[in-house]
Order: sequence, then C-alpha cells, then structure tokens
Amino acid sequence: MPAIDDAQTEEQAKGLTDLELLIRAADAAGEIASRYSGPTARRWDKPGGQGPVTEADLAVNALLEEMLPEARPDYGWLSEETEDSADRLTRDSVFIIDPIDGTRAFAEGSRTWAHSLAIATAGRVTAAVIYLPQRGLMYTAAQGQGAARNGTPIRASSLTDLALAEVLTARPNLAAEHWRTRNAPGFTRSYRPSLAYRMAKVADGRAGAMLTLRRSWEWDIAAGDLILREAGGQATDRLGQDLRFNNPVPLLNGVVAGPPALHKELIAALDPDGPGIAS
Repeated sequence: MPAIDDAQTEEQAKGLTDLELLIRAADAAGEIASRYSGPTARRWDKPGGQGPVTEADLAVNALLEEMLPEARPDYGWLSEETEDSADRLTRDSVFIIDPIDGTRAFAEGSRTWAHSLAIATAGRVTAAVIYLPQRGLMYTAAQGQGAARNGTPIRASSLTDLALAEVLTARPNLAAEHWRTRNAPGFTRSYRPSLAYRMAKVADGRAGAMLTLRRSWEWDIAAGDLILREAGGQATDRLGQDLRFNNPVPLLNGVVAGPPALHKELIAALDPDGPGIAS
C-alpha cells in the first residue's frame, strides 16, 4: 500500500487498529525496499562496529518515520536508523522499528531479510509485524488475539525434547563457556541472519527454538517477542527474565525463545555466570 500522502489518508490511518496500521506500514516498507538491489545499493559502515547500513535502510526508515507518527502522534519512536531521544521514555506507547533486519544479508543479495515493526505499551509489546517481502511472508500479532502467518493462525512447536529440536543460533553460542556442563545440548543447529525471522520461524513451529547470547537491540526482538508469545511460546533474556521494552538503553541481555518445554531446557542448560557474547 502507498504511504500516507494526503489528509484524507491520514485520517483513515488514525482510524486503524495498531496492528492494521503496522500491516499497512510494512506493505509500504516492502515496496520501498524492493526497489533496491542489495548488492548495488550504496552502503556505509556505522561507527563503533555497529554494522552496515544501506540507502534502502534509510529510505524505509524515512517512510516509516513520516507515516507512523502521523497516525499516532502521542506514541514515541525508537528505530535502529534514527538518533535516539529520551522523549520516548515519557510516552506510554512507543514504536520500535527495524527498517531492515538482516542488512548484511540484504546487501549480499539474499532474500532472507525482514521489516520488523512493533508497538510497546508500558514495556510490553502489544502489536507486531515481521514482513519478508522477498519471501512473501508476513507474520502478525496483537495482544490477546493470537499470531498468524499470511493471515493463517500459527502455533509454536509441540516438541518437549530439546535433543529432537532444531535451534536457530549462531555457532559462537555453542562454546563450552556458555553451558553448565561445558557442553551445549545435543540439538540440531541452524541459522538465519535476521533475528526477527528466527523468532517468527519458532512462532510458526518451523523451528523448535532460538537463542542469542549477544546483547540484542530492542528493535531486533520486539516484534518477534509478541508474535512468539501469541503463538504459545515463551521469550526471555538469557537468564530467564521477562523481556521489557522502551528501556533507557534499548539493549536486552540476550534472548532465549521457544515453546515452554524447550525454553525451560535451554535456560536450565545455560550457565547464568557465563560471559555472554560481546556486542
């Protein structure tokens, strides 16, 4: 769908539910990002080793930063590609946005990148969309209304044995120092570059669980947190603490996510005194 471009459309957007607004915004973001070829898009490296950004990231962010606050002027704003402001901490609700999650994959020409859009109220995510336009996948959730993939309800896996599960995680997370027994559990490891997509795959039961021990930005996690919880899963930090959003420093202490049984096994196996992984 096109971005808001006149007063009538702005008023229509204000009449949408939060989830409907995020779906409309994700559609518009997909149209913008798909105009770029990742390998030929202009690219810069952010200072401090924070990774790459492309002209597509910035174009999507500009669209969303105009579109969403116009529809919800009372909401705060937190985005990977916008300089942070303490103003968001004074707002009851806040948009938490990653214009393109998986920028490296996008720049390499992969189709496995996502738009991650969420709204958090009083620290908890209440509406969320993860959209992979190049794969035709849109994951959605609203608090208390369940989760869906392309409009079809989804549920996390019913597996209860971690040894039989596929866990989406980067190889460094298997290092002995992170586990109580100095050995990672015997699950099958897979990987996807987008944290949002990893959480979505767990929510729809196509993977058993996911974990990252690296300190993680809220915009990478917020949408997936709600989608997974509404699909019957559980998401916490690496110590098993509930995830809270719109923090003064928008970083979380890693993420462990999966159906309750697998989540419990992973948390029990992780060494709480382990070092984590430096950002």
